[in-house]
Amino acid sequence: MTGISNIRELLTRNLRQSGIVVAFVAIIALFTALTDGKLLDPGNLTNIVLQYAHILVLAIGMVIVIIGGHIDLSVGSIAALAGGVAAVLLIKEGQPWYVGVLAAIGVGILAGAWQGFWVAFVGIPAFITTLAGMLLFRGLTFRVLENVSLSPFPTEYGKISNGFQNGLFGGPGYDVFTLVIFAIAVAGYVVGQFRARRAAIAYKQDVAATPLFILKLVAVGAVVMWFAWQLANSRGLPNVLIILAVLVIVYTLVTTRTVFGRHVYAIGGNLTAATLSGVKVKWVNFGIMLNMGFLAGVAGVIFSSRTNGAQPGAGNLFELDAIAAAFIGGAAVTGGVGRVTGAIVGGLIMAVMTNGMQLLGAEQSTQYLVKGMVLLLAVAFDVWNKRRAGAR
Repeated sequence: MTGISNIRELLTRNLRQSGIVVAFVAIIALFTALTDGKLLDPGNLTNIVLQYAHILVLAIGMVIVIIGGHIDLSVGSIAALAGGVAAVLLIKEGQPWYVGVLAAIGVGILAGAWQGFWVAFVGIPAFITTLAGMLLFRGLTFRVLENVSLSPFPTEYGKISNGFQNGLFGGPGYDVFTLVIFAIAVAGYVVGQFRARRAAIAYKQDVAATPLFILKLVAVGAVVMWFAWQLANSRGLPNVLIILAVLVIVYTLVTTRTVFGRHVYAIGGNLTAATLSGVKVKWVNFGIMLNMGFLAGVAGVIFSSRTNGAQPGAGNLFELDAIAAAFIGGAAVTGGVGRVTGAIVGGLIMAVMTNGMQLLGAEQSTQYLVKGMVLLLAVAFDVWNKRRAGAR
């Protein structure tokens, strides 16, 4: 085991991940200064969570798609179709709210299975399959909604995205329950980091020196609890943040601790080697697309719940935001590299930039220009980093 005692050396060895974090902190600092601190107001932080949760959910699935060496251009249309089906069942047919949720997720799963069949078993590239799916599912959305918007949803359905968990433990001016939940999360993170460090030492791998390791834990814990304090002083813990946290934990475990996760990385890293190693490539690819459909269904529920309605044109550009989040978060263009947590950070970078520019009153054209340049620079960084690693 070799201890890494120098911060510069630590950052250099983990350049792909550390660069994301440094960029995220810099963007927050920049927009905080430009908006005179409005970016970090408790109410605004809550709004960022509510407004971009559906993109973060899509980013989780998209990074797995990209790690497997594919791309999915249809997630926005699938989310719109899922929300449309839920709207028809709940608003037109008067079904209970949970029927709409299950139907929307079911639509996403069916769409994912449809695309997974063509990609995995017919051999059509995911780019073409999902491009066709984008048009197909958009057309179905118009048919389902009969070219009109439907609203409002029942109150229970609206609480999925617009509801909060607060007041359970009381609190003088702030919500104690929110602080307790985040404290438990920090404790879990610390325990997980200690276990990972102990395992790395057992396998004689490089780890950060103890002072740096402790410093990282303290810094992460302080930032998380500060964020919790802001939410606790606003409206409490958003329901949608609970859903997002569960998905992040589950998919982090799936990608790092399961056979399926390892096979996704193997296929994206070297398809030939994975095939020769006995990986069932077709079924893994089918699972990747199926999972993306499931998460698109979840995103459809979250988005339609937040907007309290379903529109035939909903979901436009969702796929581009999700793809951008994955690449900004460190996913490699050629597949085989990427992390769920990285995609979440990438999505938050997009969210903070968009929210910051909206607070500054920037025109839509300016927002597109800035986001386009950030995506281009993220991919350029990936290419440069790969050349740098190859030149060693």
